[in-house]
Amino acid sequence: QVQLVESGGGSVQPGGTLRLSCAASGNIVSIITMGWYRQAPGKQRELVATITSDGTLNYADSVKGRFTISRDNAKNTVYLQMSSLKPEETAVYYCNANLVYQRPGGVYAHSNSWGQGTQVTVSS
Repeated sequence: QVQLVESGGGSVQPGGTLRLSCAASGNIVSIITMGWYRQAPGKQRELVATITSDGTLNYADSVKGRFTISRDNAKNTVYLQMSSLKPEETAVYYCNANLVYQRPGGVYAHSNSWGQGTQVTVSS
């Protein structure tokens, strides 16, 4: 009943910028937290940044000062502005949403939903 659709990935040179977007859709009642994670080949998925419904931000130390997460609550959309990208940040970036949705029949349920991932490649 809930879908997260990411966009904005691609290839960029070191030092470049990219902006990722993720839109949540479905029978959403409220979104508690939205965020971005990434997984490089052979590595575990790691936190990049999260933002709560009241705007509280959390960043991985490695991206502080270079990445900015923002959110449009009216559109159920989260963004990740990435600048000064490094080759080691090449990874699949995943959108995540911790939310409440309404099931058929009207019952509310909690979901920790993931997008399909978008590839970010930083290379010269």
